[in-house]
Amino acid sequence: MTEARTAAPGLGPLRRAPEGLPAADIQPPTVAESGDPFSALRVVALLARIERGRPVLVGDVVDRLNSTHLDWIFTPAVVADVALQLQANWMTDYRNSAGIVVDDGPYGPTIEIEDTSRVDPWIVRQAQREALACRERLAEFSRRDRVTAGG
Repeated sequence: MTEARTAAPGLGPLRRAPEGLPAADIQPPTVAESGDPFSALRVVALLARIERGRPVLVGDVVDRLNSTHLDWIFTPAVVADVALQLQANWMTDYRNSAGIVVDDGPYGPTIEIEDTSRVDPWIVRQAQREALACRERLAEFSRRDRVTAGG
């Protein structure tokens, strides 16, 4: 006689994956969007590391982002929007426009970041603010009951 088994709550321990089972963590590319903190954080993190005191082409920043984050697609518009937001934040904090300059150069739009000691702590705070916004979005997502429901 066969013993009848009933389902009980909880999944229990998992078996070892079958030989040859591919990883399930493959994901489609993420298209960077203006106003998205996940996109902005990646842009700010790169801008924090570019050479100071000389204009850098927005297109070069886009190329570096796309080659660094292979699962993302960045456009010049997204990078320019982040740079313009940084410029506005700089003007609010320091009341001058010399810190972050977004301009049109002969080869396209450029970003220039002032070469002073006050830039690094300031840009770190900008990145921290974007990272906090990312964590808040993730926390909000995790509180939802269903993908299509608001709570």
